[in-house]
Amino acid sequence: MPPSPPPPPPSSPSATDGLLSAARRNLRPMVYGLSHPSHPPTPLLADAPKRWQRVTPYIVVVALTALFVPVTIAVLTDQYDMSGGVAGVLAVAQAAPLLMLAHRPLQAWWLIFPADILGAVVALTRPPETYDIWPWTPPALIGYLFLLLSLALRETRRTLVSVWLATGAASLALYWISPERSNGSALLLVMLGAVVLVIGAAVRERGVAQRRLAEQETISEAERAQRTLLEERTRIARELHDVVAHHMSVITVQADSAPYRLGGLPDDVREEFESIAASARESLGEMRRLLLVLRSEGTEGERAPQPGLDRLQQLVEATVRAGLPAELSLPAGLTGLPQAVDLSAYRIVQEALANVVRHAPGARTRVSVSSDGAHLTVLIVNGPPEQAGSPREPLETAGTGHGLVGMRERVRLTGGTLDTGPLPDGGFRVAARLPLPPATPPGAHRASAASPVPPPEDS
Repeated sequence: MPPSPPPPPPSSPSATDGLLSAARRNLRPMVYGLSHPSHPPTPLLADAPKRWQRVTPYIVVVALTALFVPVTIAVLTDQYDMSGGVAGVLAVAQAAPLLMLAHRPLQAWWLIFPADILGAVVALTRPPETYDIWPWTPPALIGYLFLLLSLALRETRRTLVSVWLATGAASLALYWISPERSNGSALLLVMLGAVVLVIGAAVRERGVAQRRLAEQETISEAERAQRTLLEERTRIARELHDVVAHHMSVITVQADSAPYRLGGLPDDVREEFESIAASARESLGEMRRLLLVLRSEGTEGERAPQPGLDRLQQLVEATVRAGLPAELSLPAGLTGLPQAVDLSAYRIVQEALANVVRHAPGARTRVSVSSDGAHLTVLIVNGPPEQAGSPREPLETAGTGHGLVGMRERVRLTGGTLDTGPLPDGGFRVAARLPLPPATPPGAHRASAASPVPPPEDS
């Protein structure tokens, strides 16, 4: 009997199956992004410091609506040969929701997008020789680009991709309905929409990065103030312990020993010495409790998780998104550092980058962290401020100097050295050298563990 042929190998999944699987996996998040705005209904630029900046979005949307409503009516009646009533209804549906761009752009999209599709369908009922552009009329196309820009400034990437895909699908469907009438406006809207969405998203993400950098700077300022307060509390506690407590202890000892050192004292004098000693002991107890209060906040603060070199990459990336070209050189195996050294290195880089943003905007900056086993070297070097190859004025021409003072304090606490100063080309250099504890020789723990313990001697 001949052997049966081997079973066919399992067929590998095709590219089409992979695309369908990815589409099914992302369909629900994309639909959720289209139906749920990622921001509260607050106006654009609501946090701006000046009133005219907060009012500007409203002025813009009112001007757009006042412009597009009559222009849309005129275009639909003159070029598309529609009646005044139909043109008015379509113009209001397509242009009136532009008033919502300042605070609810996603809801405005749900009104304008179907209205634009309805306008394209109504245009199909008119003779093709009466108009030149289809499916999107010129006012609808331009107004839709303003809508996409407002969406890009407020919504997440997933929502923007969903909006763009929906726009492309509608353009493709209308083209299939009547390809002879389409003259490229469907493709033009998809291409221009992608450009507008990318530009708006880049502007929004840059603003987010700048806000995060400002928050980091605010946190650094608060930490410096807190550190100054803790250092002052520690200094007061140290003075109380070293000076006042010493003298109070001497007073207590002298008052207790006076009746034994000085013979023949009257009873009232002995009672006076006992009262002095009791008061001194009570004062010492109160002072010990005060020392615990002064030093308790610093002890509790050290228990909070602190950032280290593992978060330098995120810090540099946030700086780059804020418009500062920065590079980071960090060894891969740099782990197991002492907490004080790890935190000090991170804070030094954070403060140096914040200083570059304030005093040298646009300057090329290099951050380098290296170790030779005995010391950790942190180097931050920036060039002169520039923008597009030309010099740029700094955001701040004068500083308080607290940043450099904080760096020196951190380096001094770890026993390291700090070198700062300007460079000949107009840049600035910050170099910190922090000592590391000596490494344990390989096998030392194994050798000590393997050595036998001598048996106890017989008694």
